[in-house]
Amino acid sequence: MKKVVVCVTGASGAIYAKVLFERLLEIKLQWDDVAVVFSSKGREVWEYELGERVENIPFKRFDRDNFYAPFASGSSDYDVAIVCPCTMGTMGRIAHGVSDDLITRTADVMLKERRKLILVARDTPYSLIHINNMKLLTEAGAIICPASPSFYSRPTDIRELVLTVVDRVLVLAGFQLDTYRWNS
Repeated sequence: MKKVVVCVTGASGAIYAKVLFERLLEIKLQWDDVAVVFSSKGREVWEYELGERVENIPFKRFDRDNFYAPFASGSSDYDVAIVCPCTMGTMGRIAHGVSDDLITRTADVMLKERRKLILVARDTPYSLIHINNMKLLTEAGAIICPASPSFYSRPTDIRELVLTVVDRVLVLAGFQLDTYRWNS
């Protein structure tokens, strides 16, 4: 049973977070707790792109300024943090140890405690600054998983296309999924 933190930042691609939440509900026997943190822009983008309110998410939400959240401390027992989608600004702050909100503090805790941190980068193209930040984060133990969907499973709609990324993220997080595998 895993304890997971999902952080949603303001990069376009709120659909990735939405499908991630749906998929987590489908595998609810594999996790003990899912906590959610939205950045202020993450909330705005969610509501703009999806036309839905974040209050409808069926997981406990924490305010981005709440440093009393259990996963803000290394003494917590959260296993994995997923930043989905992850802006390049958030990634840069994490790469340089700037823990100025609950999202960056959570990432900092995951890195210092050698736990899983998965950053779902959505921006494109990448500048050299972005690439160097990804290098720093990879060297620190984070996993960069760009929101680059695959097509070899022949997805028939947007949700199936998004699932090619979301399922990959959840497998990287250590979950067991019945998902498409190349030539399996």
